[in-house]
Amino acid sequence: MKVLATRRLPGEAWEELGPVEIGPVDGRRDDVEALIVSGDAVDDALLDRLPSLRLVANYGVGYDNVDAEACRARGVAVTNTPGVLDAATADLAIALMLAVRRRVVEGHELVREGRWGSSWSESPFLGRDMSGATLGIIGLGRIGAAVAKRARAFDMRVLFHRRAQTADPGYRELDDLLREADIVTVHTPLTPETQGLLSGRRLALLRDGATLVNTARGAIVDEDSFVAELVSGRISAGLDVFAHEPNVPEVLRSLPNVVLTPHIGSATVETRAAMTRIVVDNVLALARGEPLLTAV
Repeated sequence: MKVLATRRLPGEAWEELGPVEIGPVDGRRDDVEALIVSGDAVDDALLDRLPSLRLVANYGVGYDNVDAEACRARGVAVTNTPGVLDAATADLAIALMLAVRRRVVEGHELVREGRWGSSWSESPFLGRDMSGATLGIIGLGRIGAAVAKRARAFDMRVLFHRRAQTADPGYRELDDLLREADIVTVHTPLTPETQGLLSGRRLALLRDGATLVNTARGAIVDEDSFVAELVSGRISAGLDVFAHEPNVPEVLRSLPNVVLTPHIGSATVETRAAMTRIVVDNVLALARGEPLLTAV
């Protein structure tokens, strides 16, 4: 079976695939049956060039880069890598909360540049407590639940919003959650329903001094409205994802109340190797005619 990957994936499991062609889909390819992608767009135009394709194995849990409906219409299966990156992404969300609330990056730059005074009182880097703060989680799936578990270790009060209403005392309608939370963290997938979910109107509901953390997808937040709120200094943010990656608005890169990371939610040695394991197992299952492990 011919396997094409847009890039080589890390981890020992990769070697189990045997010969894999690495590179872009250039021109029509009648021999490719499995395509491994990592954030690369898979649309009708690409599918037209791969008439023998049977599987798109996406290296990541989010698959908004793949037109799943177009694949389904052509009988092409799509898999992703759920479960194994929950802890790493939740850890990064907490790290961003701490970095923003305790002004870690600002402090780091102050010391590195030799601008720290002789006494702590000369540069009182006053942040905001995590302990006792109210955390609002948008999307209580695997990653959101992992964040909630970690937040409780910080003695945070945890609220959440998800599509299905529940009698759980922590559940809030989205507008109410935004009004009530000191920190809001986004963990919902990007779909037509969630694109622009945090609109300018909703961002305005955030209380003064609130922090928004996004390790999900940038397009869930209305970026123009978000930038305007951050420029005002009314709120702060920790961002791992952006609407037009890898392009980040220049103004965001200059704001002291924003901490930025380059989409590294799953970027640990252990997690990336586990993701590769799932991709490889799905491709091997296809080759053996067995059920796919993580079909979406």
